[in-house]
Amino acid sequence: MDAKGPLSGIRILEFAGIGPGPFAGMLLADLGADVVLIERPARRGDPLDLGKNNILNRGKRSICLDLKNPRAVELVLGLVRKCDALIEGMRPGVMERLGLGPEAVLLRQPKLVYGRMTGWGQEGPLAQRAGHDINYIARSGALWYSGQAGEAPLAPPTLVGDLGGGALYLALGLVAGVLHARTSGEGQVVDAAIVDGSANLMNLLLSLRGAGSMPVERGAGLLDGPFWYGSYRCADGRFVTVGAIEPQFNAELLKRLGFADDEAFARPYDRETWPRGRQRMAEIFATADRDHWCQVFDDSDACFAPVLDPSELMGDPHLKARGTYVEADGLLQAAPAPRFSVFHTAAASGVPGRGADWRNVLAKCGLPPMTDADAEAVGIIIH
Repeated sequence: MDAKGPLSGIRILEFAGIGPGPFAGMLLADLGADVVLIERPARRGDPLDLGKNNILNRGKRSICLDLKNPRAVELVLGLVRKCDALIEGMRPGVMERLGLGPEAVLLRQPKLVYGRMTGWGQEGPLAQRAGHDINYIARSGALWYSGQAGEAPLAPPTLVGDLGGGALYLALGLVAGVLHARTSGEGQVVDAAIVDGSANLMNLLLSLRGAGSMPVERGAGLLDGPFWYGSYRCADGRFVTVGAIEPQFNAELLKRLGFADDEAFARPYDRETWPRGRQRMAEIFATADRDHWCQVFDDSDACFAPVLDPSELMGDPHLKARGTYVEADGLLQAAPAPRFSVFHTAAASGVPGRGADWRNVLAKCGLPPMTDADAEAVGIIIH
């Protein structure tokens, strides 16, 4: 097996940001890409400056630049000559004002894939409007089915928008762009908008809607209404989930519970029975603690799983067997994914110190070495 990842030999220049851009960079670094991170000087009291706790920076090499210095901008334009792709997450127009927009960068490196990560996209009425994950998925429709009837929608923070609809689409776009550039010699701009990506994630639900299985009315669809698909509180205050959609799994669920003949569950696919079924299911799970139900459903095809909190992840037998979570530098981290048959699964690496790799970055990108004084003169921040 090869110790290097499938993206070995690809170099990506990433401008530090928050959320989806850094996450996309982490994914690409996990897959073997050489990701050079351009960081900004630390801002005292910034709650989003996670420093050594920022897992999204793992596996990257860091150089810290003052981009208000014109010589630092020129240095960046020198770095891009040796790069295959670029990631930036600024509001539209900011990179152009810095002199680092696509036109200036592609002039220096015509084969570069210029990745732009925003919430609303590079154009449209909201392009210059501020927003966050919850706003983007609300407008795209991706938030609609997240919740029960009569309750305000609630989605896992950042997972559907910033990461699922943003970072994953940016990473895929960059890889596709690099593949195209390597065969055609043509670079391009990738406009990855969270509102677009999270809308694209809706296509399965829209298929179910078209088939009548997910009506607009929340709590009446295949995935948000039935008693056999949802989460329930146990006697100890912890939670479990069931997702027994198919008849054979539904029958197994009721059999393991010991309530196969309960009248509330007699017509599992009749929407009229679901409210009472959910109430009854909640009553049953509330009679015992979570560990009891885990034993009941052990080695079962009832589509059952406990809801684990972060402190439990390392001890879960299945996650432990697969090495899904690891600790590196004292941080709990999810290991790189996915896995490849001809590559060793990458180990979760440490987080680089801010600007710690500037000498190495210059050397790897073919720029001449500098003294500390020369480096500071061109806008490199030395810590």
